[in-house]
Amino acid sequence: KEHYPELRLVTKNIEEVFTKIAKSHPQLLHPNLNKVTIRPWGAKEFAILDKQVGIRFQQW
Repeated sequence: KEHYPELRLVTKNIEEVFTKIAKSHPQLLHPNLNKVTIRPWGAKEFAILDKQVGIRFQQW
């Protein structure tokens, strides 16, 4: 089973980052986290994914 590294990037304006990525590269949005979502631990998150790495954008 392959392992795909994951990176987390913290931002102060997750909605702006999401809008830019969704407009320019919608195919990169992770199917399980493809919109800004408030997680149980309180962070707002969305993710992108390609064949090599997953990147989670986060705002506290």
